[in-house]
Amino acid sequence: MRIGVLADTHLREVDPAFAEKAHRHFADVDMILHAGDLTSLAVLEALEAPQVLAVCGNMDGPLVAAQLPVTRVVQAGAFKIGLIHGWGSPVGLAERVSREFSGVDAVVFGHAHLPTNHKKGAILLFNPGSVAKGFRGSGTAGILEVGKEIAGRIFTF
Repeated sequence: MRIGVLADTHLREVDPAFAEKAHRHFADVDMILHAGDLTSLAVLEALEAPQVLAVCGNMDGPLVAAQLPVTRVVQAGAFKIGLIHGWGSPVGLAERVSREFSGVDAVVFGHAHLPTNHKKGAILLFNPGSVAKGFRGSGTAGILEVGKEIAGRIFTF
């Protein structure tokens, strides 16, 4: 199973360049996870996969917040993935968000605009970075490969 992962798109509307890149990078995924700060629900409509799931971030307005939860747990094969945006300082963010879940194999988060892909104990902590390239933006996204293990990779979006 392949899962496309993005966060911090910060798009008020979807432009053709974003839609084309999303289609190209995530053409063969089984699922897409968005870790918040979409800014517009149109971002989700532009993502093509059998399943697209997202959470609300701190920069998402009332329309997005009314449609999306703050956290969710996603089943991916034999693995459970906690999905959350995050809050506060980037320092210690991975540890802070991981405490919001129990019994998960991975935590996917956003907020810091800094790519993260490492394990703490048995839990994969994965932040694809920020699709947006503005303030502290990394211009990155990610893929989770789910099989006998769950592993991530981050790429330039």
